Amino acid sequence: MRSGRYESSESSNVGTAVTFLLIGLGAGALAGLLLAPKAGKQLRRDLKRGYEDAKDSIEEWTDEAKDRVRDAKGRVREVAERGADLAEGLRDKVEPLRRVITRG
Repeated sequence: MRSGRYESSESSNVGTAVTFLLIGLGAGALAGLLLAPKAGKQLRRDLKRGYEDAKDSIEEWTDEAKDRVRDAKGRVREVAERGADLAEGLRDKVEPLRRVITRG
């Protein structure tokens, strides 16, 4: 059992930082809008704009994440195929040796 300092990967740190950044930005924007001296109609319009901007940003980030996942999937598939080819090549080279040892 491990004890001591928690260690995480760099990508996890980035994801956590982005999550907290978004939460902080959202909370700050909402607090700013609610505390600003504006008429109800203007406040609702500003909230709607903020919601639409946030929605657009999230859609862009989602699309970027999907692209990165597709790229990673392709790289993993490529590495797996190279590994399978390497294993097949080694199997072909070792097979004659295995036959000699089995006969002997």
